[in-house]
Amino acid sequence: MASRKRQSVVGYAGVYFVEVPRSTGHGLEKVYYIRYRKQGKLIEEKVGGQYRDNMTAAKASSIRGLRMEGRDASNEEKRAAVRAAKMAEESRYSFNRLWSLFEEVKSSNRSIKDDRIRFNLHIAPSLGTKSIPELTVHDIDKLRAKLEKAGKSPQTVKHVLTLVKRILNFALQKGYVDSIPGTLRITMPTVDNKVTENLTPEQVQNLMKALDEEPDQTLASLVRLALFTGMRRSALLNLQWEDLDFERGFINLRGTVAKKGKTETIPMNEQARAILTALPHTKSPYVFPGRYDDKPRGNITDMLRRVKEKAGLPEAFRPLHGLRHSFASWLASSGQVSMYELQKLLTHSSPQMTQRYAHLHDDALRKASGVASALFGSIHSSSQEGKGAVETEQAASRAGSKKKQISPAKNDG
Repeated sequence: MASRKRQSVVGYAGVYFVEVPRSTGHGLEKVYYIRYRKQGKLIEEKVGGQYRDNMTAAKASSIRGLRMEGRDASNEEKRAAVRAAKMAEESRYSFNRLWSLFEEVKSSNRSIKDDRIRFNLHIAPSLGTKSIPELTVHDIDKLRAKLEKAGKSPQTVKHVLTLVKRILNFALQKGYVDSIPGTLRITMPTVDNKVTENLTPEQVQNLMKALDEEPDQTLASLVRLALFTGMRRSALLNLQWEDLDFERGFINLRGTVAKKGKTETIPMNEQARAILTALPHTKSPYVFPGRYDDKPRGNITDMLRRVKEKAGLPEAFRPLHGLRHSFASWLASSGQVSMYELQKLLTHSSPQMTQRYAHLHDDALRKASGVASALFGSIHSSSQEGKGAVETEQAASRAGSKKKQISPAKNDG
């Protein structure tokens, strides 16, 4: 049995030990303690075991001296420091913690899934452990450089940096921080989002043929509807039967799933009516139902990729989004639809959003003006030709008269 009796160490004042069984179960080891006074208070504390901590009487005596001089904290002071650090960490709002709070509040946002992917992939590895007061412009620049080095598009970089700004504003709004550092400026990349994707008549013909051969004709009808109405992906997928007014010929785009959260109405043209009328009705309120009646159709990427490949469309063409561009481009090119009318059909909130198609509309107007030029120009040319003939005839007549007047006199000789 080990002796729990405290034994002093000869030659080392204030150092003693207690013998206890070794952790291996064989033999004993000495556990060293020290005793000293600090600011008048008597302190006794353990400094380590003979084997487990490689502690000796000499080391224990050295530790005692440092603590008496105040150059080393006591065990209690170290425990207090750990407790204080833990409390500080718990009250500290790192980006990871702020994201958890942000995600909880914004859980109903349509973009939360994309935000979650952006945070986990890009923001958490770079900024996750930092708090807002610790954040610097250099940290933001490093994140941006990392994204650009990985080949991310300017649009992706902008989405990530925008999410950082949203989390910062959220933390300030909710009172998790008192202020945002004034020097923390986030510069967004320049994004050219005015790219239009327009299908040629031949490509549209190939697409329609591929849709006719598609096994899932319900989803094929969704793509057809996208082409004939220019509706957004979210509006198509969340379209419900109650949104369709067949009598008046309108489609309601509910604000709960709209891009700007505003309910809009677009006309139901004859092609759209024929597509919607041919669709089967189920127990689901959704025109394009998912696996469960109370949910709309979810992932349609595989079908879109299959149809795009079969139709031989360009690799860069984005189905649904590209069809919306084609819808707008064809209408603008026709010259029969004003830019205001196109804005309303696309449910754009401002005319500026529709301006990317203005050049197509202008081209159509130039062609129309060219027709007028050709029509009136031909009349003018005919008029000029007639006028020229008359003038020629009159000139000839005048020349003849003049010739008679200057004819030589006859010779009487």
